[in-house]
Amino acid sequence: MEHWKALPSIIWEYHMPHITVDYDAPLEGFFDRRRFAFELHALAAETVEGITVESCKTRFRRVDEAVVAGGEPGQALIHVDFAILPGRTTETKAALSQAVLDLVCSHTAGVPNTVVHASVDVSDLSGAYRKHVQ
Repeated sequence: MEHWKALPSIIWEYHMPHITVDYDAPLEGFFDRRRFAFELHALAAETVEGITVESCKTRFRRVDEAVVAGGEPGQALIHVDFAILPGRTTETKAALSQAVLDLVCSHTAGVPNTVVHASVDVSDLSGAYRKHVQ
């Protein structure tokens, strides 16, 4: 039995995942963050049992300066950290990671004259994770 299934539904249904998207300044104006988040939440709910759209929380952090390789112009970075409760298999995490990466690529494909370096990491929230909603 997977660990998360043994948890009361209130924990896994409403207290994860936490999603952070760091994106480079050159993506500003081309990357519709709100639309991306709505699609990301639906994708996560479809891909991983126990994730609901209502449980997803995404925050965006614009990175004002990033350097890729030798600093050549026309480069941009976007990275998604996706933290979920422990107990999912490596295969489940890999499937989620690939699905999120595909979504990122579809949302950043139209950035003119820019090579977009996209990445995703799916990790477990620690055993010390706690949350309160009022």
